[in-house]
Amino acid sequence: MLTDPIADMLTRIRNAHLALHKEVSVPGSRMKKAIAAILKQEGYVEDVTDSDKSFTIALKYSGGKPAISGLKRISKPGRRVYVGSSQIPRVQNGLGVCIISTSNGVLDGVTARDRQIGGELLCEIW
Repeated sequence: MLTDPIADMLTRIRNAHLALHKEVSVPGSRMKKAIAAILKQEGYVEDVTDSDKSFTIALKYSGGKPAISGLKRISKPGRRVYVGSSQIPRVQNGLGVCIISTSNGVLDGVTARDRQIGGELLCEIW
């Protein structure tokens, strides 16, 4: 049994990038699919295809190097991290993106800051 499925998804993506895989399969949930959709929207992954109980993420490379150079899980099951709209961090001076679970759904940091919505800071990607 997994205690932190989001960290498992991020670790699968990190390991697949290190092994230079083309795609990675992840067990599905609405939260993880929303995170994958943000990764696609921000240009960190090529495509996200949905299956019955899982989904596949096609990884993106440029010049043989992964598009994602770092992933960090911020809020964990043992320590939840909540931020207000004014406290949303800028990842790598604006070169990365943070993902926040808000009352309006899972959003990237820039959108949450523009809408002035805070929530649980899930992860940072750069």
